[in-house]
Amino acid sequence: MAKGFSQKTKEELKYYVYVLIDPRDNKIFYVGKGNSNRGFSHIEESIESLRDTGKLETIRAIKRNNQEVKHYIIRCGLEESEALLVESVLIEFLTFKDFLEVSKITNIVAGHHSFNQGIKTIEECEILYNCKELDSKDIKHNILVININKTFDTGKKKSKSEHPFYERPNIYEATRGWWVLDRNKAEKVDFVLAEYKGVVRAIFQPKQWLQDENIGDKRWGFEGDEVTDKTILDIYLNKKIPKKKGMANPIRYFSKFEG
Repeated sequence: MAKGFSQKTKEELKYYVYVLIDPRDNKIFYVGKGNSNRGFSHIEESIESLRDTGKLETIRAIKRNNQEVKHYIIRCGLEESEALLVESVLIEFLTFKDFLEVSKITNIVAGHHSFNQGIKTIEECEILYNCKELDSKDIKHNILVININKTFDTGKKKSKSEHPFYERPNIYEATRGWWVLDRNKAEKVDFVLAEYKGVVRAIFQPKQWLQDENIGDKRWGFEGDEVTDKTILDIYLNKKIPKKKGMANPIRYFSKFEG
């Protein structure tokens, strides 16, 4: 198990809210906020400190059972004041006496592709924030990369508060259209990669390309399926797309490496 985040991941996480889970029953036993490697400090404290608290005793008992504490990042990329608010709401929710039976919640659907600020394991944080760049030698297919920074961030504002949040569209809808592109080139690609904040977040296999006749500048979109094949995901998913200086076009084509 990792004993701390890499420097790159620490910078990307900023302030975050985390939970510690007991692997013996998969229950949360601690909620905290912090930055850098704060989420790992409790493990060291349980070893070095003689203090006897519920948190430290739980960690020691887990270690005696030859198991590891599970860490989850609940929200990240926060200012300290935001992290404090999220932490306090989460603690109150988990400890409020009338909410003890939370497993019966049926009208809340977990967010799909919560790569931006959603719940992650510490391993997933490293994959997302300290990811490797896609090497041209690793490209095994003809691919079209679409930058969805604008389409994925364009949602309806849900609150007029000081810290509003947005209802983002489905990542497939944010990727599939409509784009100014060369249809002949597009029809030759094997996969379309959704690039958000410089990293591949989803992969789609287009089935057909369609033109939106309602848009005057002849934009194109596709219908297709999200790729779940692990061999494909291992090549492209969570990889950085090489930056091209002065590149403003959200559309980029890459050909498979023939070497």
